[in-house]
Amino acid sequence: MERLVRVAREARVNAYAPYSGYLVGAALEDEEGRIFAGVNVENVSYGACICAERSAVTRMVTEGGRSARALALVTVDGGVPCGICLQVLTELCEDAASFRIIIADEEETIREHKLSELLPYAFESQKVQRT
Repeated sequence: MERLVRVAREARVNAYAPYSGYLVGAALEDEEGRIFAGVNVENVSYGACICAERSAVTRMVTEGGRSARALALVTVDGGVPCGICLQVLTELCEDAASFRIIIADEEETIREHKLSELLPYAFESQKVQRT
């Protein structure tokens, strides 16, 4: 947990948030124990913004990861992931009831939640297997 929070905290300084000023750093751990950092990237066209959590997920998938088991998120006030990010995380974890989300703020207060607690009614679908 400490390593994930440290990576998220270090990544946060690279966030690009000129409109909100709300810097977010994320660190996602995959099934092999690899850690992928992500940051929020804002855009004047707000729909084009990307959250730190999805930035980390994209990096994991790009580098061959397919299953995540934990996420650390660092913000100024310990804010939780948005619904879109929670749904994306649900897509790429084995079990939402065991997926850990560790949330830290600037004061180093740390809370831990299970993904299923934060998104109890996630969408589910049948995944198509690639050959």
